Amino acid sequence: MFLTITTTGTPERPATDLGYLLHKHPDKAQAFSTSYGTAHVLYPEAETGRCTAALLLEVEAVALVRRGKGKGRGGAPDAALAQYVNDRPYAASSLLAVALSSVFSSAMKGVCNARPELPGQARPLRVEVPALPARGGPDLVRKLFEPLGWTVTAAPVPLDTEFPDWGDSRYVSLVLESDALTLAEALRHLYVLLPVLDDAKHYWVAPDEVDKLLRVGEGWLPAHPEQRLITSRYLSRRWSLTRQATERLELVRLAETDDSEVEEIDNAVEAETETEEKPTPLAVQRREAIVTALRQSGAARVLDLGCGQGQLVQTLLKDPAFTEIVGVDVSMRALTIASRRLKLDRMGERQASRVQLFQGSLAYTDVRLKGYDAAVLSEVIEHLDLPRLPALEYAVFGSARPRTVLVTTPNVEYNVRWESLPAGHVRHGDHRFEWTRAEFRAWAEAVAGRHGYGVGFVAVGPDDPEVGPPTQMAVFTMTSPKEAKAA
Repeated sequence: MFLTITTTGTPERPATDLGYLLHKHPDKAQAFSTSYGTAHVLYPEAETGRCTAALLLEVEAVALVRRGKGKGRGGAPDAALAQYVNDRPYAASSLLAVALSSVFSSAMKGVCNARPELPGQARPLRVEVPALPARGGPDLVRKLFEPLGWTVTAAPVPLDTEFPDWGDSRYVSLVLESDALTLAEALRHLYVLLPVLDDAKHYWVAPDEVDKLLRVGEGWLPAHPEQRLITSRYLSRRWSLTRQATERLELVRLAETDDSEVEEIDNAVEAETETEEKPTPLAVQRREAIVTALRQSGAARVLDLGCGQGQLVQTLLKDPAFTEIVGVDVSMRALTIASRRLKLDRMGERQASRVQLFQGSLAYTDVRLKGYDAAVLSEVIEHLDLPRLPALEYAVFGSARPRTVLVTTPNVEYNVRWESLPAGHVRHGDHRFEWTRAEFRAWAEAVAGRHGYGVGFVAVGPDDPEVGPPTQMAVFTMTSPKEAKAA
């Protein structure tokens, strides 16, 4: 099982920097023990202008069988001989992916203590895998790698060169080339997509594989056009895990939408209603309306569900009436940005005791969300597919059950007032729907009735006499301490 990574360079940026990135010296051949054999790292060439690192994985078929992995696809035992005679030692698979993550773990994480500036630099990369199982053929290989910025050459390997009439095997010889990716990005792509193309894993897929997939796929998997196929195959078609991963990836896509685009449209709305004084951006008006409603409710401990990059959390921290503020988001990237925005690492001890950020999915119940005075879902629900709303509804109103819940969402009727928004378009490309005032009211009243809440409605932004406000807010107040009523 063999893979090479090649880069080119100049005297200013020598190709031998690859050795720093991989944490493997070009002048040495190194060997690393794995559960299934030995991984060797060597450099066939290491010059200023060109450097190649090779990973050779020697797999012991007997070790596979002894560890109980001599199974065919679907979990059925292979014939006795097939457990020892198969393509595992020769063709790229999940075995090679695991070796990549083990041998090049620091490189995959983008860590280089000796030269910390290197991991973030894109560089010319050429990856070659001579034998790659590809269930789906060269077309699928291109569909998986090309959206990530790779130029793909996937040549089918014939079953027998002496008998071309026999046709092609399920293997391809793969060459990937790119000038726009970092080495860490390249390694993460390979780690996920090699076993996806093989469509068979050598180890039991446990629930923690979902976390692993989301971690390694951060930044590229949520928006990949073949996301569902990748997720299903990576998780060995385990339906429950695939559904969980798909839902979490959907929420990641929501969290990673560019807030600047939304605020840009908000500001455009205000520009069209501009008076002599500079108008207050709609995003600011929205936060002000939320803070006002929270004060009126008497809430002291507040959840910001889908907190994104922490704008609302930052606003709430300025008001001493809120003694505990918790921001929850599914995206670690968004939470990292929120932490920087709030300057948590430099915050005084007293102030830091008031705020907490943690990762969580709003599609699942979470005991950490129970016991709070209020929860805010600001511009969140419209980013979910409609069939997923009942899961969010139960997680918030049925399980967490804060005394007050605030939900804001765009009013689609107001869109006609924006000359900058083409007719029939939603305000942001990631919005799955935008409701009229009647539709939002019907949904909110149904939710309130099912879970023992009363609900009122507040206009946010200029309230047009014909089409209403740009943003609509529902204020849910618990009327019954009992558990959620049956739908």
